[in-house]
Amino acid sequence: MHSFLIKCYGLLLICFLTPITKGFCATEADSLLIKKPQIVFLVSRDTHNYEADKTIPVFASKLEKQYGLVTTLLMAEGERTAAHFPRLQEVLAKADLLVIFARRLALPPEQMNIIKNWFDRGKPLVGIRTANHAFSIAKNELKQGYVDWWDFVPDILGCLNDGYGPVEPGTDVSIAKEQKNHEILKNVPEAWHSNGNLYRVSGTTLITPLLTGNAGADTQPIAWTRLAGKSRIFYTSLGHPDDFTAAPFITLLTNAVFWALELKKPNTP
Repeated sequence: MHSFLIKCYGLLLICFLTPITKGFCATEADSLLIKKPQIVFLVSRDTHNYEADKTIPVFASKLEKQYGLVTTLLMAEGERTAAHFPRLQEVLAKADLLVIFARRLALPPEQMNIIKNWFDRGKPLVGIRTANHAFSIAKNELKQGYVDWWDFVPDILGCLNDGYGPVEPGTDVSIAKEQKNHEILKNVPEAWHSNGNLYRVSGTTLITPLLTGNAGADTQPIAWTRLAGKSRIFYTSLGHPDDFTAAPFITLLTNAVFWALELKKPNTP
């Protein structure tokens, strides 16, 4: 602690005495004194969750190595209909952003309340693909002592899950022209193809569509932003395993993380 204070004092002294280095000093001092943003990923491992347990750790590592963010991956434990996240309360208490890529989980009431409280506090979310049925459980599947949260989808994500398109054609992705200058779309190409099938949604509420997806004659919004109370929300139904090897998707998702954190994305090599 003593050496840390000496270093900070030295940096500040140099800034005052050497104006030409002021910009550098401010940046260096900030890196010492400002807490790095912390991101928590809630992920479930099952055969229908698009290998999120494999793709998300790689993406989280990229955020740490390339952008200096701090990430924590919480993998759901137990059966899907009677699951829990280890250390959920402890980790979320220190987090700045929640990312959910989890499918049809029932949780203990106290854990579901921790997640609900996240949004009551106006904290941000990035939702990926199966997040649009993250806590949607058939009533006959619920086990005693566990709860669902169907309203997470309309109240937080701003949509209803309306089924899925056929697998074989995948999805043709296009930028919503009216939002082409949105910061989440910076350096994202106007069009590309995803091998993931199209997710259909309905009842979208107060969303700003960023991407549309096409499969034959079917067109759907597949990425958008919205506010849920005071919480910044980004959701995309992309997230097929192949998407995580595609530069347009990685750029989109990384931009969304910085947008949700209300931070400017730094330029990196």
